[in-house]
Amino acid sequence: MTTPTIEAFHLYDTTLRDGSQQEGLTLSVTDKLAVARHLDDLGVTYIEGGWPGAVPRDTEFFARAATELELSTARLAAFGATRKAGVDVTEDQQVRALVDSGAPTITLVAKSDLRHVTGALRTTAEENLAMVRDTVAHLVGLGREVFVDAEHFFDGFLHDPDYTTSVLVAAHEAGAAVLVLCDTNGGMLPHQVTEIIEDLRSRLESAGAGEARLGAHTHNDTGCAVANAISAVRAGITHVQGCVNGYGERTGNADLITLLADLQLKMGMDLVPEETLAEATRISHAIGEIVNMPVSPRAPYVGASAFAHKAGLHASAIRVDPDLYQHTDPRAVGNDMRMIISDMAGRASIELKGRELGFELAGEPELLSRLARTVKQREAEGYSYEAADASFELLLLDELGRVPSYSSVESWRATSQLGRDGTLETEATVKLRADGGGERERKVTIAEGNGPVNALDLALREALRERHPEVDEFELRDFKVRILDSQHGTDATTRVLVRTSGRGLEFQTVGVGPNVIEASWEAVFDAYTYGLYKSGVPGAFQAGER
Repeated sequence: MTTPTIEAFHLYDTTLRDGSQQEGLTLSVTDKLAVARHLDDLGVTYIEGGWPGAVPRDTEFFARAATELELSTARLAAFGATRKAGVDVTEDQQVRALVDSGAPTITLVAKSDLRHVTGALRTTAEENLAMVRDTVAHLVGLGREVFVDAEHFFDGFLHDPDYTTSVLVAAHEAGAAVLVLCDTNGGMLPHQVTEIIEDLRSRLESAGAGEARLGAHTHNDTGCAVANAISAVRAGITHVQGCVNGYGERTGNADLITLLADLQLKMGMDLVPEETLAEATRISHAIGEIVNMPVSPRAPYVGASAFAHKAGLHASAIRVDPDLYQHTDPRAVGNDMRMIISDMAGRASIELKGRELGFELAGEPELLSRLARTVKQREAEGYSYEAADASFELLLLDELGRVPSYSSVESWRATSQLGRDGTLETEATVKLRADGGGERERKVTIAEGNGPVNALDLALREALRERHPEVDEFELRDFKVRILDSQHGTDATTRVLVRTSGRGLEFQTVGVGPNVIEASWEAVFDAYTYGLYKSGVPGAFQAGER
């Protein structure tokens, strides 16, 4: 049975193959299956699963995908190369592995730059054309849909446009459904992409291949991967390739989520349902967690800072009309507008941030002024609320006299000593009175840990656990230290940012002190306070007792 070509515009994702070539990015087969499910949720047309036969993990992926992967919108594609020079296509083991993968679509990489044909493949121009023609015809004859990635197309076209065009014509005549123009080195600029595609179209027409469907595969080495892909679309191509979050070797591939949003929201192309596009932020971050490459806060559309506003002037305008400082509605991609509280914040910024957190402060001018002064003062002392919304909310609650109290700390300390066996031993003691049930019970806990901060964390958990067992559901996920006045050396002020998750929450708290341990204690203590508060755990409300 012949696999029919999808006539609609193609969103072709290559995260599982090209994206995994990024330094530090390694995917297990289970990871690849999980990412593929998210890509299907995103509405991509094709998912390139890898190179079966060449990479054992990819061979296993296709075998497991046959029984474990159910796709509702996407079609699975296998990646591979044309037959080897001098080898009959029916005897080529790599080509056979592509067939055995069971993938309905096969994408072949083919040399289209004559310099690579003679220098890298060490074969003749004529044999390379035969390799392309034979492999495409063989796979099409077996009922597979075949795409051809013309490797180094743009550089090859600039060097010898006649030969590069002849490779594409050979692939088209053999039955390739899409001819993908690859900017393999990532060196093109948008105007070059447009000019070269227009020239190619004319040459294809002259060769009798004017109806050939073209695609684009762009890399980000000039910072233009998405722009180059858009230029290609404007020049008439109907198939774009990329990776979620711009993953890929060197500086990455075109970010497929950015490209999708640009094409749909800016160019009016109807590619996926609105409700699917609204899942883009969630899917981007979910895949980032799977591959252990968190999404950059500054990522277009889906980053945490993509719709964040800091300056007071912006905030005043946003209060009147959010669209005045936003290029699109963040809800279209599942993101949110966010106000950043810093020493640049005025009353309008704090009012909007309060509303974002669920507090209506519009009728509280004195409170807004007081909060603005407090924020500026605390930022002067070293605090930063830009990435610590939880700490700002606790500050707001403090000003409202509603800060929750789950314990009253008497004292804490942490000590480290070198044991006789040469290992470092760390111990922390926490003394507090735990609130709960209308009573305060004095608790003294001692814990050993991997360093003073870990020991304090464990001792604090132990002290709170009996009255508030929910603390065990929270996990400190990230810990960042910054020295604020490094010219003071070991006497410098320290800022610590702690990221905590648990009970469906993820938030950050900040602490500042004359040393890393004191700053860490504040950030960790506030993390448990905020986590319990947002979980709905009742506590005493005592202004100023934090």
